[in-house]
Amino acid sequence: MRTREKSFELVATDAQTKARAGLLRTAHGIVETPVFMPVATQGAIKALDHRTLRTLSYSLLLANTYHLYLRPGQQVLERFGGLHRMMRWDGAILTDSGGFQVYSLGSLRRVFDDGVEFRSHIDGSRHIFTPESVVAQQRSIGSDIMMAFDECIGYPASRQEAERALVRSLTWERRCWEAHCSQPFLYGYRQQLFGIVQGGAFADLRRTCIEELCSIPFDGYAIGGLAVGEPVELMYELTNRSTDLLPSDQPRYLMGVGTPQNILRAIALGVDMFDCVMPTRNARNGTLFTTRGRFNIRNQRFKCSDEPIDPAWEELGVEPYSLGYLRHLFVSGEILGLMIATWQNLAFYRWLVRTAREKILDGTFRQWSQQFLEQFYPDQQGERSILE
Repeated sequence: MRTREKSFELVATDAQTKARAGLLRTAHGIVETPVFMPVATQGAIKALDHRTLRTLSYSLLLANTYHLYLRPGQQVLERFGGLHRMMRWDGAILTDSGGFQVYSLGSLRRVFDDGVEFRSHIDGSRHIFTPESVVAQQRSIGSDIMMAFDECIGYPASRQEAERALVRSLTWERRCWEAHCSQPFLYGYRQQLFGIVQGGAFADLRRTCIEELCSIPFDGYAIGGLAVGEPVELMYELTNRSTDLLPSDQPRYLMGVGTPQNILRAIALGVDMFDCVMPTRNARNGTLFTTRGRFNIRNQRFKCSDEPIDPAWEELGVEPYSLGYLRHLFVSGEILGLMIATWQNLAFYRWLVRTAREKILDGTFRQWSQQFLEQFYPDQQGERSILE
């Protein structure tokens, strides 16, 4: 039976909030927290060469088990020696278990006590995921951090639905741990396994889940089943209650979140890790995140602007392309426009969490984050407070 190996070091905590700075050790390097993980669902960042992430000092990205299972498949991944070698990425990789993607399939999937039967969104072929097979798939991928298989439910969901999903999730996650202990590592390095907190919108069910999960020596714990349509203040409340109960010496990961406001609020509540498609998806739609605020580059007012996309371009580590040039690329349908916008947004998100870490270390996190939100959301009073 495998025991937990200490992989996380808590370096500092903020005196005015629950914000933390830490070090997460993986087989492919040390990750400084708080950390944002760009989403490379199929082993690729959309519209950006993932090697560019290294120029932005990214050290961890997220890939998805469901998609990589369907394409290229376990046999191909193992032939290459895992995803790191296949995509030529020397940083760390976290893989989602595919539970959320299966949940998103709707009528194409059927959940039963042993696992999930689903139809591929690609060709309609029939497949089954079990806790054991999901761990095996993540072995083939070779991710540094694997996520346990759970049942995600939407919002709103009845208490009965939440209780049923919680029982399944706890059973599946324990089986994932047992498979993790019995299945060999494939590529000569240790993989970590994180548990996932479920329980819907019910705080007492989430408490029960955390108590059960903490009896299993997972390497870290994720807060799942949020950002699925619930009011944002409920998300913060349930996150706050969860971080109060989760071990202080283990990493905490809030799955699928989110906006700069979401991230700073969650950091203040004691969360260490984040992922979201927002910066890359919004970039492809022309929405930019910058240190001067958020805006759409297609706006007519940028047509003749020679200003750099972000006044802090040197600090962010991007090229000083002009607003007018980027707008021209989008209006013209040039692929380069999507690439530059994605580069900018990921640079901004990296700057956001890196600066948050610096402010936690020097004791000014709350003041800095409050000032940032007032500048970033000048017309949205409800978005501007770091702690309500």
